[in-house]
Amino acid sequence: MASWDIQPQGVQGQLKVVGTHAEDLGKALNTLLSDIQEAAQAAGTAVPGSQASTVQGGAVALGYKPVGPVAPALLPHKATGPVAAALAEYVTKRKPRMKAMADRCQAAVLGAAKATNEYVQGDLEAAKNAQTAAHGVRLDALKDFGGKKK
Repeated sequence: MASWDIQPQGVQGQLKVVGTHAEDLGKALNTLLSDIQEAAQAAGTAVPGSQASTVQGGAVALGYKPVGPVAPALLPHKATGPVAAALAEYVTKRKPRMKAMADRCQAAVLGAAKATNEYVQGDLEAAKNAQTAAHGVRLDALKDFGGKKK
């Protein structure tokens, strides 16, 4: 029969370590998205020189259409050039994978915590059952069981 030897305090310590690393991953992903947004802004448009900032309506008013879909939530309105569009497309394509990483980390931590709690509850249930069984034992019947001679 298989036996379990889980130490809840050890699991809790490891979950804290994993939680710290998961927070670091979240910060890194947020920094990546922020850096991509800055890069898109710095890339500018396909309009040369000062024309991009002096013309009302930006590059679209000059007949330039952005290449590819630009994610408005990610990139500001002035970042409409081909580099910004490519960066927006990159983020759009990678977003499901980034979300999957975060979801897997969360599922692993929550799953380990739940499994450990169930293990502890199982131990408590087993202890309660043993105590209940011990209360039901007839002590008078056990007195003669130990090999005492009359």
